[in-house]
Amino acid sequence: MNTIILPDDLNLNSSISICAYDYSSNKEISKQQIVLNKNTFSFLQEGTKEVFFDDSSCSINSSQFLLMKSGHCLMTEKLSKVSEHYRSILFFFSNEDILKFIRKFEFDFANKATLCSAYSFDYDSFLNRFVDSLTDITKLSITVQQKMLKLKFEEILLYLIDLKGESFLQSLVYEIDNQNQKFIQTIERNKLNKLTIKELSFLSNMSVSSFKREFEKYYHTSPSKWFQDKRLQHAAFLLKNKSKRPTEIFAEVGYESLSSFIQAFKGKYGVTPKQY
Repeated sequence: MNTIILPDDLNLNSSISICAYDYSSNKEISKQQIVLNKNTFSFLQEGTKEVFFDDSSCSINSSQFLLMKSGHCLMTEKLSKVSEHYRSILFFFSNEDILKFIRKFEFDFANKATLCSAYSFDYDSFLNRFVDSLTDITKLSITVQQKMLKLKFEEILLYLIDLKGESFLQSLVYEIDNQNQKFIQTIERNKLNKLTIKELSFLSNMSVSSFKREFEKYYHTSPSKWFQDKRLQHAAFLLKNKSKRPTEIFAEVGYESLSSFIQAFKGKYGVTPKQY
């Protein structure tokens, strides 16, 4: 699977710092490797979207939109059952744009926020009008777009800060210096997501072999054994505390069939899921 680099692969004018793109497709993608070279709003219009980052994941439908920090992610896009299309208005901006915004409006981040790479928001009447105006701007000349999108960038951030607070803004400018901490964070936050070792390696910006070496250094076991153990622990929790049945959870905890789940569960706990 080829890695897609955004916004570079959209052939947008690289000299423009803040840019918008009306993206549509009639093809679905599943856990596509994406490198975001800029921070990105994805104003979903048709279909559904799911993203995995090293520290967070989000799923949205067309009543919501995403804000994604620059970096590596896995992206799934599914078509609308009504129109059989996927459409999203993409709004790109750089880290420097964020820093200029913070200096201009004098944010000081007095309260430390929980940091993550992806945030989802619900549309309201203001935001629907904002996206409509953004779509209209993409049809204008590059010179006019450049001037107007700078204003739209400030407009959307000021509105979301007033609506939701500053935590998402902190996440955009915060960098984790400790790579060891970031690696462990990637593992822990994705332990119940059904991601392959190759996909986790991509999120960690490592080769598969480097990922496995680092993993065994910190966890003293193989990735496959560790993830299976964590998912079986979660299955046991669901069976005991949530009154779930084996048929309801085997796919959720990463097994292709009920029989393979029962076999693995019995191997760990000595009894079948039903007996447990």
